[in-house]
Amino acid sequence: MTKIVIFGANGKMGRTIYSCIKEREDFTVVGGVDLYTEQYADFPIVDSPAKLPEKPDVIIDYSNPASLDSILEYCLSTGVPVVLATTGYSDEQINKIRSASQQIPVFFTFNMSLGINLLVQLAKKAASVLGDQFDIEIVEKHHNQKIDAPSGTAIMLANAINETLDNSKHYVYDRHSQRKKRERSEIGMHSVRGGTIVGEHDVIFAGHDEVITLSHSASSKTVFAEGSINAAGYIKDKKPGLYDMSELVID
Repeated sequence: MTKIVIFGANGKMGRTIYSCIKEREDFTVVGGVDLYTEQYADFPIVDSPAKLPEKPDVIIDYSNPASLDSILEYCLSTGVPVVLATTGYSDEQINKIRSASQQIPVFFTFNMSLGINLLVQLAKKAASVLGDQFDIEIVEKHHNQKIDAPSGTAIMLANAINETLDNSKHYVYDRHSQRKKRERSEIGMHSVRGGTIVGEHDVIFAGHDEVITLSHSASSKTVFAEGSINAAGYIKDKKPGLYDMSELVID
């Protein structure tokens, strides 16, 4: 039985993770951390990891980038592996994550969906085949409560494509401030926010007289919750290092 602590336990994703775990026999939630400590299940919710009643096997984080320091401090001091599923980290914070992974197992990805990670692989393949003959645009859509834009997943897609193309591209976010033709070296990224859209991503390869669009749509948060739970099971006995969904899929 893998013991889990949920950071952001009172958020929508935190509650979704608990709902998924309570249907499984191989995981149990032993605690939660949240600024709002309202208890809704049979585990305590505290406002600081130092107040957790017991040490978990793995922490799953769906809180806020501002919580990163306290999470890493706790995990580094206790040796607890962590699944970081929060988006919106700065470059400085990502460097902290990489540094921490030298001492503890860290599972970090911009999207926990298996389908999205397949989309990444398909986009890389398309980029390798199409090369510079097609313009590349990424459109992402999310609910009206999402704060960061573009989404971490859109950035993950762009980075994967750019690496395939020897990092020859630069990113352009929307086009309202530009009065010029599109450059061949661009990857455009565009954000839509509205309603209760869980998450939609389109990768568009636009060529001469033909367009190829790779798409993924999530209809509930459950796909992300299940992905993070599986990630927790994957890293609980791993050596220190930085792990992501591609390794989980391969293994």
